[in-house]
Amino acid sequence: MPREWDARTYDSLPLPHLEWGRRTLARLPLRGDERVLDAGCGTGRDTAGLLDRLPHGRVVALDGSIRMLEQLQTRLAGRLDRVEVVHADLTRTPLPFEDRVDAVFSVAAFHWIEDHTALFAALAERMRPGARLVSDCGGRGNIAGVKAAVAEATGAAEEGDDSWEFAGVDDTRERLAAAGFTDIQVDLRPDPATLEPGEQLEAFLATVVLGAHLDALPEDEHEAFVKAVAARLPEPVVDYVRLEISAVRG
Repeated sequence: MPREWDARTYDSLPLPHLEWGRRTLARLPLRGDERVLDAGCGTGRDTAGLLDRLPHGRVVALDGSIRMLEQLQTRLAGRLDRVEVVHADLTRTPLPFEDRVDAVFSVAAFHWIEDHTALFAALAERMRPGARLVSDCGGRGNIAGVKAAVAEATGAAEEGDDSWEFAGVDDTRERLAAAGFTDIQVDLRPDPATLEPGEQLEAFLATVVLGAHLDALPEDEHEAFVKAVAARLPEPVVDYVRLEISAVRG
């Protein structure tokens, strides 16, 4: 299963994810009565916007983090009659909910999944023919500067991608086609996020970017590690590159 998150701290940060969610939702054509899978729904910020677009529809809100789903249920209290909350790994086949969906929507989730071949196959299996997938996630070159700062802080020769899959355009197109998708559009978009130096930057790094590294360290070493990485960034910027996908289930 995916790692757990500090969902409350995550929700309190000035996340660039808000703009990613708006952009991704704008790329999803909806009538308003569909059943849509929010794949990697997190704390439900984008799920709320999706529900606004579905006045007569429903959302399957799926995530691998129980804490994220708990925060989602708090955020969407009063609207949960139109939400099916599912705790699962996105590569599980079949995904554990009934019936196929009319669309799949995902923001800032797919890069946490190492096996994109299995991911797209699992999604396709639960999509109706003609259903559209729109997503945003970290792509090739994402947070390269932060990874270099981590490598410098740890003394590693090179910081690998063990925690993420930052895929490129060509490999993503091939994986989608292999899973049965058509009308495939894939783009990379540089989208750096500037933060306030000091406390805000460190909280952002600790909660959003460096969690997998912190999980491997004793708790009393977390603060020093985050400060060491932040100090090695040339400016308080997280150099995001977004992989934007649109495809139709054949």
